[in-house]
Order: sequence, then structure tokens, then C-alpha cells
Amino acid sequence: MPELVFFSGTMDCGKSTLALQIEHNRSARGLQGLIYTRNDRAGHGKLSSRLGLVTEAVEAADDMDFYTHIVGRLSSGGRVDYVIADEAQFLAPEQVDQLARVVDDLALDVFAFGITTDFRSKLFPGSQRLVELADRIEVLQVEALCWCGARATHNARTVGGRMVVEGAQVVVGDVDNRQADVGYEVLCRRHHRRRQTSATAHAAALSPDVLPVDASR
Repeated sequence: MPELVFFSGTMDCGKSTLALQIEHNRSARGLQGLIYTRNDRAGHGKLSSRLGLVTEAVEAADDMDFYTHIVGRLSSGGRVDYVIADEAQFLAPEQVDQLARVVDDLALDVFAFGITTDFRSKLFPGSQRLVELADRIEVLQVEALCWCGARATHNARTVGGRMVVEGAQVVVGDVDNRQADVGYEVLCRRHHRRRQTSATAHAAALSPDVLPVDASR
């Protein structure tokens, strides 16, 4: 039976790499899929991973109707055997409903990939709707690590290396740009609660006031 599957995890857990792997495995067997993405780091209409892999994709605009788009492709003689939607956390709830309809009415597998919560530990609307509707939810097994070495469970937004908890839910950045104006970092819950990023932890470690030393010894 066709399924709507939601692959979720924190940033840096390999979700886009898995999306590309699923695309490779199916295309190698002669199947043809439609790939959608949104705000990918590689630019408009791209699906990329941090390992350097990249493929062409359809940019999912705010007003895109997935069901209508796929039906249009099929009606014009195109072939669609499955659907991949990366960065699914950015989708509107009604767009997730459209993906569910693709599964139910067109009998196509839909594989959605996205992070579950934002930098405030709040569910993205798209991710919330996927949790509500998905036939299956797969938590990615590649564990991202906090700077302390513990398993990372939370996404943090940083400005100049310092964690922020206010602002728009969607601001494009990347985990490789932690010292940029806007960047992202994955943290364990303890350090997310303390708002302690790798940059601020390093600064604290260099402070002479952290571990005072008795000069007489």
C-alpha cells in the first residue's frame, strides 16, 4: 500500500542525504519521481546534502498545490512513481493535506523529510501536520551531536555565535555558518535550556573567572 512517510530529526542528521539516497535507489530501478524542496542551501530548485550531493528539484512555493501539480504532470503524459518532499517543515498544513491526498487518491508513495521543531523548540506547522497525518514516522538514526558530545535533540538559532530565542520562525541559515550574522547549531536539551552554544562555551572556557587558580600554589 502507498504511504505518506515522515522522516524527521534535528538539523545535521542526514535527512537530505537519505532523500537523495531514496531517489538514487528508485531511479536506478527505472522509476521516476518528483522531487520538491524549499529554501535549500544550494539555491532555488535544488536538493542538496552537506556531503556535496545535489540534484534538481521543484521549488515548492507558498501557493503551490501539490495535488494539482502532480495531476497536471500525469495528465500531460508525464510519469510519476513516487514523490519526495524535502524541507517539509516549511510547508503549510494544507500542503501536507495535499500530499496525503496524493497518497490516497493517486496511490503514490510520498516521502517527506524535515526537522520537527524550530529554534524555540516549537513544532513547525508543516511538521505538526505530518505527525498528525503520516502513515509512518521514522526518526533518523544518524545522531547529530551537541558541542559537548551528547546527543543533539534541539535546534538553535545563533547571531554572532550567541543563541537567540526571538524572531521569525523561518530565517535561512546553515549549521556551517555559526559565526555569521544568522546561523544554526544543534544542541542537547541541557545546553539549549542554558542557551549555551559552542562559541559561548569556548568563550567561557577562556575566561579567567571560570576556574580561579590559587597563585600561591
